Amino acid sequence: MSKVGEVCKHLRSKNAGPFWITLDLSFPDRASFDRYSEALQLQPDAIAKLYDVEPALIKRFSVPDLLVLKISYPRRRPQGGALERDMHGGQQYVRLLGVELTATQ
Repeated sequence: MSKVGEVCKHLRSKNAGPFWITLDLSFPDRASFDRYSEALQLQPDAIAKLYDVEPALIKRFSVPDLLVLKISYPRRRPQGGALERDMHGGQQYVRLLGVELTATQ
């Protein structure tokens, strides 16, 4: 098994509006994308558990032509609120770095 941080060429998180965060996973080549983009650890149930949100609210966008997987989930608190700790959502990807992926091919 390989970790997300080892498999992905780029991994980032960002705002997707005041109520959502988007994770962008960029794969280095088609073989890596095909092998890992559909891994169980990147499916809604696993992401929901990792980020403590409802699985039904997770949105996945696979973009094979760009070798990118986008995953969006709702923020626990609105952007800019008094208790919100990552205004731009730029640190949320860190939780994914050490997740071990099971190859699907």
